[in-house]
Amino acid sequence: MTLFSRLGPKGTIALAVVAAFLLLAVLAPWLAPFPEQGAGAPNIAEKFLPPMPPHLLGTDHLGRDMLSRVIYGGRVSLSSGLLIVLVSLAVGLPIGMIAGYAGGWWDEALMRLTDVFLAFPALLLAVLMAAALGPGLLNAVLAVAVTWWPWYARMARAEVLTLRSQPYVEAARLMGVSNSRILLRHVLPAALRPLSVQAAMDVGPALLTASALSFLGLGALPPTADWGQIVDAGRKFFPERWWYSVAPGMAIFVLALAFAALGDALRDGEQKDA
Repeated sequence: MTLFSRLGPKGTIALAVVAAFLLLAVLAPWLAPFPEQGAGAPNIAEKFLPPMPPHLLGTDHLGRDMLSRVIYGGRVSLSSGLLIVLVSLAVGLPIGMIAGYAGGWWDEALMRLTDVFLAFPALLLAVLMAAALGPGLLNAVLAVAVTWWPWYARMARAEVLTLRSQPYVEAARLMGVSNSRILLRHVLPAALRPLSVQAAMDVGPALLTASALSFLGLGALPPTADWGQIVDAGRKFFPERWWYSVAPGMAIFVLALAFAALGDALRDGEQKDA
């Protein structure tokens, strides 16, 4: 079964939207109509121009082309969403695998540690962590990842608890294969499939959370373009200059929706294969 047949029409469209945003982010210096303004250079003489050629999405309070700012902002916002999920997976996956496979006091200790982080409201803990670490893209990513890794640890543990009793794992153990080799060669590939589906579904919410931190002034610092930061800057001039906040807000909405639809399609494909 090919990837597109597994995804179906909805998933294929979502994948195309995500691919388009990725392409815009990677090729921003060449695709943005005013790359220097997208990178932060002001042009006061053209501030608050409404959407019209050559500024198809208007300009901001510093005269910068909004289309260029949104394209450049996609680099930061998309990177933050992907990094949050990757860091969370990198922390939660090994913890969950060790807890599920080792059992006993290892399982008890690691799961109680996980419960400590799950006891706090995720967004509140992320805001507190970001405020403690200070503004900045990397700090925002770490702050959100701290609140997300426990869910991956729980999922990984549940998968390993099922996989460790499978005949091929038992056979490898009886043959004297080391535990680390069993985990890496036999358990990890099987556990990664459902976790990768969940990760695809989580990029959208991760992007929304990172944008929320940027909206609060705890994300990337100006003049770096970030969708949440641009929405925050534009709200001071809303509704008269509506395009200022609407353009990045729509970008957040469309990309988060695309990742959600892509994750749903991947999950449905996994269920069909099962």
